Amino acid sequence: MSLVVILPAITSILALLFAVALIDQWRERRRRYQIVWAIGMINFGIASACEALAGAGGWNETLYRTWYLTGAVLTAGWLGLGTAYLLAKTRFGYAYAVCLALSGIFTVLTQAKYHYPDAGITPAIYLVGGLVLAVAVGIETYFQNDNWPRIAGIGVIIATHIGAVIMINASLPAPGFAVDPRTNIPTGEILPGSVRLLTPFMNITGGIALVLGALFSAYMFMPKRRVLAYSLDPVQSGDVFLFNLLIAPVAIVVNFLASLPGTLRALVQGRLHSRVPATILIAVGALIASSTDSLNRFGSTELFQAGKLVAVVLLLAGFLVSIEVFRDIRVPFTSLRLSGTRAEREPAADPGSGPALSAEVAGSAGEGKPG
Repeated sequence: MSLVVILPAITSILALLFAVALIDQWRERRRRYQIVWAIGMINFGIASACEALAGAGGWNETLYRTWYLTGAVLTAGWLGLGTAYLLAKTRFGYAYAVCLALSGIFTVLTQAKYHYPDAGITPAIYLVGGLVLAVAVGIETYFQNDNWPRIAGIGVIIATHIGAVIMINASLPAPGFAVDPRTNIPTGEILPGSVRLLTPFMNITGGIALVLGALFSAYMFMPKRRVLAYSLDPVQSGDVFLFNLLIAPVAIVVNFLASLPGTLRALVQGRLHSRVPATILIAVGALIASSTDSLNRFGSTELFQAGKLVAVVLLLAGFLVSIEVFRDIRVPFTSLRLSGTRAEREPAADPGSGPALSAEVAGSAGEGKPG
C-alpha cells in the first residue's frame, strides 16, 4: 500500500481517537476547551481521511471540498479557540487579540500579493472583523472578564459558517479539484478567493494562538526566574499599563529563557510539573502543522502528509504526558482503566526563582488547569 494512503490514514485514526478521548473527558468534566478541541481534532481527522481515500481511489469534487473546508479552514481555528477557553482566566487574551488583528491584516496583504479576481469585498470584511474582534477581546481581558473566549468563539463560528456556505455553493472548474502533479497532494488554486482568504484569517489566529498558548502554559508552570518584572494589573495609570503591556512579550521571553536551567534541574529530579513538557510538545506539534499548511499554500507539498502525522503524534503525546489532563488513562466511555491514577509530585524549588506563577496569572490558573 502506498504512503499516500498509509500516512494520512494513520493521521486520521490518531486524530479521531484523540477527539473521542476529549469528548469522553468533556462528558465527565464539562470544560468548554475539551469539546472545542474535540471539534478541531474531528476536522483534522476528516481532512486526513479525505487524503487517505483519495490516495486509494483518486480525488473527486466532494473529497476535495471536504478536505479544504475541514483541513485548511477549520482545524487550526478551532484548536486555537480551545486554547483560548483553556486560558480564559489569564491575560492570554491580549495575545489572542493580537492574533486576531494580525489575521485581518494578513488577509488584506495576501489579497494584495495574489490578487484573487473573485475575492470581492471579502478582504475588507475579514480585516474589519478581525480588528473589531481584537478590540473586543482586548477590552474584556483588560477588565478581567473571563468571557473573552466567547467573543473569539463568535468569530470562529461565523467564519465556519461563511466557509461552509462558500464551499457548498462555489462553482469549481472541471474536474472539480486541483492537485500537485508531482505529489498528488491537493492545492487550493481553483477555489474562490473569498474562501482561500479564510485560511490566513483562521490559521494565523488559531495556529499562533495554539503555539503561544502552549508556551504560555509552560511558562506558568515552570520553576520561575523573573529577570524582568512587569505587571498587567489594570489598577495602574494608563501610561504605566501601556508600557507594561508593550514590554510584557519581551519580559516573558527573557524570563522563560532564564528559567530553563531551573526547569532542566526539575526535570532531572523528576519534580517538573507535567504541564511543562506536555505543552512544549503541543507547541512543537502545532508549529509543525502550521508549517506544513504554509508550505502547501506556497506550492511545496512534499512534506505535507508526513508533517501532519508528526504533528498529530506530538499533540497526542503532549496530552498524554499531562497528568492534569489524563489523571488516569482508560477506555473512553467505560470504567476500564489502562493505568492507575497519576498525581503531580511536589515541584522542585529553584534557588533564585520567583513565584511559581507570575503575578499576571496568579490566582487565575483555575481554568488554565485542565481538571
